[in-house]
Amino acid sequence: MSRGLSCFLAALMVVVSATSTDAQARSVPPRPARPDARKTPAAASVVGPSENYWVYVGAESADLIHRVRFGPDGTRVEKSIPIGMEATEMEGPHGLQISPDGKWLYMTTGHGTPDGKLWKFDLGPDTLVGPVIPLGWFPASIDVSPDGLYTFSANFNLHGEMVPSSISVVFTPTNTEVAQTVTCTMPHGSRFNATGTKHYSGCMMDDLLVELDTRTYEVTAKFSLAKGKEGLVDLQAAAHAGHTMEHKVDNSEGHGASMTSTCSPTWAQPAASGSMVYVTCNKVDQVLEVDASTWKITRRFSTGVGPYNLAVTPDGKYLLVTLKKGAGFEMIDLASGQSVYREKLSTTIGHGVAVSKDSKYAFVSSEGVGAQPGKVDVFDLANRKKVGTADVGQQASGIAFWKQEPTRR
Repeated sequence: MSRGLSCFLAALMVVVSATSTDAQARSVPPRPARPDARKTPAAASVVGPSENYWVYVGAESADLIHRVRFGPDGTRVEKSIPIGMEATEMEGPHGLQISPDGKWLYMTTGHGTPDGKLWKFDLGPDTLVGPVIPLGWFPASIDVSPDGLYTFSANFNLHGEMVPSSISVVFTPTNTEVAQTVTCTMPHGSRFNATGTKHYSGCMMDDLLVELDTRTYEVTAKFSLAKGKEGLVDLQAAAHAGHTMEHKVDNSEGHGASMTSTCSPTWAQPAASGSMVYVTCNKVDQVLEVDASTWKITRRFSTGVGPYNLAVTPDGKYLLVTLKKGAGFEMIDLASGQSVYREKLSTTIGHGVAVSKDSKYAFVSSEGVGAQPGKVDVFDLANRKKVGTADVGQQASGIAFWKQEPTRR
């Protein structure tokens, strides 16, 4: 073959290859953008806070309470307060709640020997006020009445046989336990309604939502959350029948319970106003909306894996969910009933959630495992974005919002 013919054939192959490549490029659709690249301009340019926000969080395996500040300068632990009565005794701070006037922090510890206790701190100086008082066994969750006069703590009771436990009622001006109302097995998630007339908790072992009258401290309703058996329980018949259920404990996550339950409610959160109560079904990855005036389930929200604790934004727009097994945070739009945001937390085992009074930010604790630090993540609810993280002590647990203030320049 002559040199000229060889050059001609080589050039022809280049032209044919280029033509084929151009045709292929025109026939193949462009690769779609990655989901995380499709962000609105507003979400891509989040403006930081103009105020400082403070929360308190417990570290259950470190016997510490941390005061965390989030603001224009970022997110950081501002102060760590050691708790405990004996150096060799792990108390385990678990439930935290702050009085409506912002003066007092109430905290429950559940480990002990194995007694549970209630602690009261003067916020700011963060000093213990008065003697620590005993409650039931493992008071996991706590809330303060809207008038600040009472705390209701759910005595979760991880110790010994699976028997009915109680809600401890404490009169806060004198730090006196005035009642211990027996409700169900492993009560959890202690919350008042907006007016303070009713108190709600879930029963992890019994698939129940329990309502208390806050004036009499008596059980006024038990609502079955069991699949196919949803509805009010006859209190008199239940009292006569006694406690006959068989239980099996599952401590694979540090605490928890499983049985023939179809829900395993870990939290009960009343709406910002009205009669709705939101209840986590941890076992089946749902949150149920229960109308406590008609005692009907009105909606079911599917969530990520292991919904655990709940909060409702003060403006009533969003239901905030922590995902324990899923190590995540989720927002549900209460108007549409749709999940509008789900994000991984900075470490494993999602726990508590608190929300700022202006409904702008959510603060979420996650426990971690072993020697890993716990974390507090901050989420911008308008832009649906994680905007801050702080390391805290091991097994971060209960978290409570304190206050917000303009920055001082």
